[in-house]
Amino acid sequence: MIVANRYAKSLMDLALENNQVDVIRSDMKRVEKLCNNNREFTLFLQSPIIQVDKKIKIIESVFIKHIHKITLNFLILITKKHRSSIINEIAIAFDEQFKLTRNIFTVIITSADILDNNIKKKIEELIKSQMNGDVEIIEKIDPNTIGGFILKVGDIQIDRSVSRQLNDIKKQLTNKILN
Repeated sequence: MIVANRYAKSLMDLALENNQVDVIRSDMKRVEKLCNNNREFTLFLQSPIIQVDKKIKIIESVFIKHIHKITLNFLILITKKHRSSIINEIAIAFDEQFKLTRNIFTVIITSADILDNNIKKKIEELIKSQMNGDVEIIEKIDPNTIGGFILKVGDIQIDRSVSRQLNDIKKQLTNKILN
């Protein structure tokens, strides 16, 4: 979402200016986690019926002891601008901004079962050697891959799953039968 990215960029600029990038990232991760784990809180933020002052009071009561003042003031400002419904998206976009500033690449590995740590380490080393930065690995389990893996880095996807190979064989056989 473009609006969330703009707010996240503004927050990143503020964090850099105040030398609080790591603290604010931690705060925004906390906000994202709350939004993802508490449906009622998310619905509360998205509600057009609840008045802005009430939203601000609740945001303050929830976060005042747990996040930096810069982050809290930012959340209050977002709420005053009637953008509380996108706070979770802003938190996600802020993490992407953080990764950009720190040159961290997110690698998503999808496999049928949990990967061995040695394999994950080799993948991490391979990606690091190809990219100029650090690597964050997110592992997803999908039994539909049957075996092998699907590796995604940014817009690049490498599909070495057994299900993909079986699908390719099926297409080849179908094409030969039809021709």
